[in-house]
Amino acid sequence: MKALNLACSIFSFGILMSCSNEMVLYVDSSSETLNEVGSIDAPYKNIGKALEYVKSRRNQGHNESVKLVLRSGKYFFDKGFVFDESMSDISISSYHDEKVIFSGGVDLPLDNVSDGKIGDTDVLYVDLSKVSISDYGRIKNVGFSRPSQSSFAELFVNGESMHLSRWPNEGMIRMGKIIDKGSVPRYDDFENRGAIMEYDSLRISKWEFRPDMWMSGYFNAGFADDALMIKELDKKKRCIKTDGATLYGFNSNHPWNKWYAFNIKEELDAPGEYYLDKQERKLYFIPPVEKMESLSLSVLEQPFFDIWKAKDVTIEGIDFECSRSVMISLCETENVNISNCKFTNGGNWAIMIGMGIEPFTKYLHSGVGKPVRGIVGNLQQHIYEDTDFNRKGGHNNVVEDCKFYNLGSGAISLGGGNRSTLEPGNNIVRNCLFHDNNRIEKSYCPAVHITGVGNKILNSEIFNTPSMAILMHGNNHEIAYNYIHNVCLEVEDQGAFYYGRNPSECGTVLRYNLFANIPNEYNTCSVYHDDGAGGMIVEDNIFYKAGKYVSLIGGGSDNSYRRNVMINGKMGFHIDDRLRNWAKSLIEKDGLFEKRLKEIGYSERPYISQYPYLKDYLPSDSMPKRNVIESNYFIHIKKITDHEKFMEMRNNINLEKKRFSDNLECLSDILNELSEYNIESNKEWSNIGLKRIQ
Repeated sequence: MKALNLACSIFSFGILMSCSNEMVLYVDSSSETLNEVGSIDAPYKNIGKALEYVKSRRNQGHNESVKLVLRSGKYFFDKGFVFDESMSDISISSYHDEKVIFSGGVDLPLDNVSDGKIGDTDVLYVDLSKVSISDYGRIKNVGFSRPSQSSFAELFVNGESMHLSRWPNEGMIRMGKIIDKGSVPRYDDFENRGAIMEYDSLRISKWEFRPDMWMSGYFNAGFADDALMIKELDKKKRCIKTDGATLYGFNSNHPWNKWYAFNIKEELDAPGEYYLDKQERKLYFIPPVEKMESLSLSVLEQPFFDIWKAKDVTIEGIDFECSRSVMISLCETENVNISNCKFTNGGNWAIMIGMGIEPFTKYLHSGVGKPVRGIVGNLQQHIYEDTDFNRKGGHNNVVEDCKFYNLGSGAISLGGGNRSTLEPGNNIVRNCLFHDNNRIEKSYCPAVHITGVGNKILNSEIFNTPSMAILMHGNNHEIAYNYIHNVCLEVEDQGAFYYGRNPSECGTVLRYNLFANIPNEYNTCSVYHDDGAGGMIVEDNIFYKAGKYVSLIGGGSDNSYRRNVMINGKMGFHIDDRLRNWAKSLIEKDGLFEKRLKEIGYSERPYISQYPYLKDYLPSDSMPKRNVIESNYFIHIKKITDHEKFMEMRNNINLEKKRFSDNLECLSDILNELSEYNIESNKEWSNIGLKRIQ
């Protein structure tokens, strides 16, 4: 037996091999060994050396499975690593659940912190001329139709994100009188003339003008945030002029037209704020805690891991933090599993599965760009034009049991599958927690942007998000067992789940989800079928205080709502025939819908076999058809629908006069109260939400 054990476990030159032909390498950032060979007693000090060793063995033809085991500690990345096809069959994990942090930042020595003042406010500062950081990044235009890209350098105190000094310190204020709305790129006015807006606060007149002052807000449409540099402060006329245009121009007529200013030195006046003076090379800040234990500045502008064409890769038990860019990129991969990881304090997205689009050089509502790995960029604008774009997201990749919070943008861009053939990607987000993201990029940067064909979002929880929770493109996705609440907190004309303006995006199923506590001040809802969207199945969900409308069907057909329970709301369904009036250009001959339907061969296989109702979409009278609303419960919903003639209503039960508690916070409370209404509980509802998360 001893001889067998010796044969099955041979240690030589730092390589631990077993009968399973697996090589185990250890990494320990606190190791003091001089002989780094990868054993548990003589580990590598950083993951770079371990990966270089694995790469060299693969280049020599050794294809054993590799397991990288990291001991507790913080590992700093000043560059990312590419996992190409030769780096398949490898796992990276923490040792026995020890805390392992991958950081894309630089720790600033606390003994370099000095006392200072800005105006009458006591602040702290770090002299960055004494620190080896020369690239502070730059603040960029971010928002609707802008490219999603790496952030500026961000400050983190004790692992908590700070924000650039701003006014007001919280929330936004109403926009002032618009003197010049600026040019309007959305309608082909590319002069890029900035807007001019009056202000009425004397506080603004006390600011000293600097060339990197910014304003952000919802300058016109309530679904389109933007950030613009301030070009001029006219203190005599009390006007702000922007450096360049916003997509729809400025407007102050709507209640959501609000703004705030940021990166204003004089407004560094509250705990949690910072200001980086690039000319002085000083970083000013007011810590949110009395005792500082760490001070970090984000630096990394590449993914920690760019996994390209690799298969059977596992990343487990790692905390990713303090970077400016996408944290992990997957492209043309199979069987990549990312589990029990935490993604926080990043300036952009956490994970992207599939290619993005290189940022456009022009400010366009839509256009075709260059596919690229590791950058989301103008993906949304590209998909608008190239609707069957194959992002090469690979197959059978899984992100599970992970946490995503305090990110600068959305969390996961989930591609996979082929829209031309309807081949599924089967890429899955499962049992993940998303909250308090979108610190920098807000609208149309959801917790999960799901694209392609046949991907899944399961058993996840999403909350505290200014815009939508899930943005969908593509076909045959499954959205199930999720708890989505307190989203769409800032926007107007959006839904917690949103898709639209492409009638060929059919086959997605929403089932066994709980949508709760969606604001109803503006036009927000739980499920938004925008501009002709159809072909969706929505069944066995619970909607509790779920927006101004539970569902908004904007002229679409072939949507099915069955066995849902809708509780405490203003309206169940808003449905209209917009394709017969103000949006009729979409359905006209040679219009956008004809282009999109023909692009994927809607009258041929596989589309005609999976979605036979598309065959008579063109030509069409544009009337919404075959929207089936069947066997649903409406409990204290003030109005079921505003246009019943566009729906097929069957066997629904309206309990309008029944009262249902208005302050419930969790699934169990809702299910308990439903039992009092003699509504048979669906056994699958008990499986909604997170099942296990560390």
